[in-house]
Amino acid sequence: MQTSTLSFKDQILEGIPETLPIEKPYDTSINHAPKRKSVLSEEEEELALRNALRYFDKKHHKVLIKEFQNELKTYGRIYMYRFRPDYKMYARPIDEYPAKSKQAAAIILMIQNNLDYAVAQHPHELITYGGNGAVFSNWAQYRLTVKYLAEMNDDQTLVMYSGHPMGLFPSHKEAPRVVVTNGMMIPNYSKPDDWEKFNALGVTQYGQMTAGSYMYIGPQGIVHGTTITVLNGFRKIKKEPKGSLFVTSGLGGMSGAQPKAGNIAGCITVCAEVNPKIAQVRLDQGWIDEKITDLNELVSRVIKAKTEKETISLAYLGNIVDVWEKFDEANILIDLGSDQTSLHNPWAGGYYPVGISFEDANQMMASNPELFKQKVQETLRRHAKAINKHTAKGTYFFDYGNAFLLEASRSGADIMSESPTIGREFKYPSYVQDIMGPMCFDYGFGPFRWVCASGNPLDLAKTDKIACEVLESIMKNSPKEIQQQMADNIQWIEGAQDNNLVVGSQARILYADAEGRAKIAEAFNKAIQKGDLGYIILGRDHHDVSGTDSPYRETSNIYDGSRFTADMAIQNVIGDSFRGATWVSIHNGGGVGWGEVVNGGFGMVLDGSKEASKRLKQMLFWDVNNGIARRSWARNDGAIFAIKRAMAKEPNLKITLPNSVDDAIFNEV
Repeated sequence: MQTSTLSFKDQILEGIPETLPIEKPYDTSINHAPKRKSVLSEEEEELALRNALRYFDKKHHKVLIKEFQNELKTYGRIYMYRFRPDYKMYARPIDEYPAKSKQAAAIILMIQNNLDYAVAQHPHELITYGGNGAVFSNWAQYRLTVKYLAEMNDDQTLVMYSGHPMGLFPSHKEAPRVVVTNGMMIPNYSKPDDWEKFNALGVTQYGQMTAGSYMYIGPQGIVHGTTITVLNGFRKIKKEPKGSLFVTSGLGGMSGAQPKAGNIAGCITVCAEVNPKIAQVRLDQGWIDEKITDLNELVSRVIKAKTEKETISLAYLGNIVDVWEKFDEANILIDLGSDQTSLHNPWAGGYYPVGISFEDANQMMASNPELFKQKVQETLRRHAKAINKHTAKGTYFFDYGNAFLLEASRSGADIMSESPTIGREFKYPSYVQDIMGPMCFDYGFGPFRWVCASGNPLDLAKTDKIACEVLESIMKNSPKEIQQQMADNIQWIEGAQDNNLVVGSQARILYADAEGRAKIAEAFNKAIQKGDLGYIILGRDHHDVSGTDSPYRETSNIYDGSRFTADMAIQNVIGDSFRGATWVSIHNGGGVGWGEVVNGGFGMVLDGSKEASKRLKQMLFWDVNNGIARRSWARNDGAIFAIKRAMAKEPNLKITLPNSVDDAIFNEV
């Protein structure tokens, strides 16, 4: 047993080492995933060990079985900590990777970015964000995957089954280099407890959205989406952000995006967080301005900020329920309210009960999961009650797609509408229903992102300039219906460098429609061809126009009954795969929970070639317009406008349009 003396490149090519690495001590200086509850029978525990040991030569089994058994008992999962690489984990410039295929090298780059300590929520457990959004289930899977990617050529495709690299298969140059599936369960086995069981067995995983598809770019992605949401939220209630108060919670899985977005939007943000380590990390990183531990002090600080119309972000170290209740008692008006705790994962660290310390809650979660669940549900009822008091005073509250309303309703909270209609069952809307859906998604605007494979900040500055010039050019001839979206994103990209949003890879995000995405990408490809830029990796958040079917989030403003279907997401990833994507992914689960959503993503490498130009045009057009077509069929006015505009520009696009039905006709039957 030894520490590796191999170079970085040789370690990538090594895969599973012949000689066992030395055991690595449990590093208490970083944030770890909570212990998972014990869900396996004695027979299933043996199966989990067999499943883990099959990655290794028999000569190592006597040593590893005891080690893996201890991990399963101690952490509820087998992570194979011993096999963590000795090299530092971060996105290196693409030329530093030993790879026969540049496309494959780009994918290694993105995987390592997802596991960068500055990016990942629980890096040693291979979890990028959201409490359980995993890139892999264990370190053997990581080692095999990067080895395959380093060895593969452009006539092969790597097939990924929920973190497990099934292997390299013959394909062709135009095929995806990697096809990823995560958590694709038979529907009757897609309940939260099923995830606990089958993940513990090592046969499936929760890929979240951009974690298991290798396209997370750190907090910047959610910061941008939250900024657009907050700006449009204030527009909806016809208030200026300056001096207005936005209250929310959760600094962990989404990296403190809400306070940063609040600062960019120009409001006062209060964000509660129960984890002391995470709260301090966000303060040290500059994602929050001040940390407060006393409720009375918080009240005084908010009153001062309101009086002086400050733009400031305040983190309260404690439970969000206490904040809502205290602000009600102090009669502090909350203008916008939401929540971004990981309620898709309510029983395993995504949401914490009020009145119990963080440490005691973590212990209860593992040792007495039924009592923990009971306490969480009691807290959700109390949380909803406090929100209801504030909305009666004029607060605009929206569900931010984290399954707050869904889990609160399942807990018996007073959260249901007194006059429910199809798609409007709750007292409060999803932010997609009243903000992002009609204002952005229906028109095709969604989270387009790119990464500079060179790792050079100068390349990122060049891409910012190119993107801004393209958007300004498009805006000159844009219809009034999308002028605001264009203006918001030009403002965002102009200030992107100033907001210090890069964590990990040299990446950028903005909201763009199909025209904007294709023209920006083509401009990048031309710059690469001229030698002005290094390779660029395109992608997007799955939280987009057509990548995700999620009835309580992305498709919550679909009212024709189809929001519980997943045809769009499946069609999206199939269509991307044969139109030129470098890799594609499809997941069960995401920001709203296992069994609640199906979502797909892609990555595309631009190398300056004519082939890349062809691929980007046909794939990006489909990737957006697939969703607009579905939304237009649901009779969404903005989407009908957008798809008609797309058909006018592309003669090969023929979409089935809905006919309107007069309400009066139903009085005659």
